[in-house]
Amino acid sequence: MAQKAILVDVIPSEVSKEESLQRLDELESLVKTYGGIAVVKVIQKKSMPDYRTYIGRGKLDEVLNESKTNKANLLIINNLLKPSQIYNLGEICKAQNIEVWDRVDLILKIFDKHAKSVEAKLQIELAAIRHMGPRIYGLGLELTRQAGGIGTRGIGETNIQIMKRHLRRREQKIRERLKHHDLVQANHRSQRRKKDLKTISLVGYTNAGKSTLLNALTKKGVYVADKLFATLETTVGQLYLPKSEKIALLSDTIGFIQDLPPDLIDAFKSTLSEIIDADFLLHVIDISDPLYESKILVVEDILSDLGVSDKQKIYVFNKTDLSKALNRDEIIDHFHGFSPVFVSAEKKEGLSDLINKIESQLLSDFEAVHS
Repeated sequence: MAQKAILVDVIPSEVSKEESLQRLDELESLVKTYGGIAVVKVIQKKSMPDYRTYIGRGKLDEVLNESKTNKANLLIINNLLKPSQIYNLGEICKAQNIEVWDRVDLILKIFDKHAKSVEAKLQIELAAIRHMGPRIYGLGLELTRQAGGIGTRGIGETNIQIMKRHLRRREQKIRERLKHHDLVQANHRSQRRKKDLKTISLVGYTNAGKSTLLNALTKKGVYVADKLFATLETTVGQLYLPKSEKIALLSDTIGFIQDLPPDLIDAFKSTLSEIIDADFLLHVIDISDPLYESKILVVEDILSDLGVSDKQKIYVFNKTDLSKALNRDEIIDHFHGFSPVFVSAEKKEGLSDLINKIESQLLSDFEAVHS
């Protein structure tokens, strides 16, 4: 049976109504991707989140009253909570059999549900350990305080120490196993370079249509769904370049999302190394999304975190078939430095223009290297 979730976001008063609603809509999409149902959605305007419970106690009581009517069994906060906040919320909600997650818990559970390869499963477990570690430490502090303050042996303190040691050992083992996968992938990339195979990496906000575009360009046949994070593993397909009569490799990997914590990015570094090593990037953008410009900035910020913000890019404005009022001239003028091109990967429209731009970019890169 699908879990019924209460969604709560605490945002500063200066955030616009449109952005506030968009944030909760995205959280609801994440819940649907996981397989749950959002039964209550609440926005609390607050300059500073509550220190103990993130949402103020009055608002929390309101939410819990609504949860009884809607028979909710899950409370999801649209942010990263401190260990003490998730603990305190959990204690309060326990009386109504309501589990408490933050945004990262939800994303990790979606990742865990979608992961297929051994490497992706290891990366997700690593991210989960890094997310849970501080909570175990915070729980130890909370129990120690309840037992009488500093110098008192906390309730369950020994078990907490055992858990922390176990997680440290498990993290070390996972990192060792991921090193092996890193070496295999690095060897594949080395072989490509020896064969002078150019690699182009697809990047973009989750659900922008990267996998559909990969399929349209390469006939790779990868899984596509109208869901956030439908793709976690790296997929590489061959793209035929008609002018030069050569083959380039097109790689697709995990989509990005706002407020993606550094621990998650770090855990997926080996997967994201395809982006780091690519000759250039195709930044796929859902032009039918009214907030596409803010999502471009999210992607660019993550690329900056990966150290590839200066890598050459082509902006691929996808889903033109869904965009009712598309001012192409204005977009071309605004993003002229990124060779904008318009496509519908679903309808296979505009693909020849995109391939021409890819060939032109590869030729430009070749001439720059040999000039």
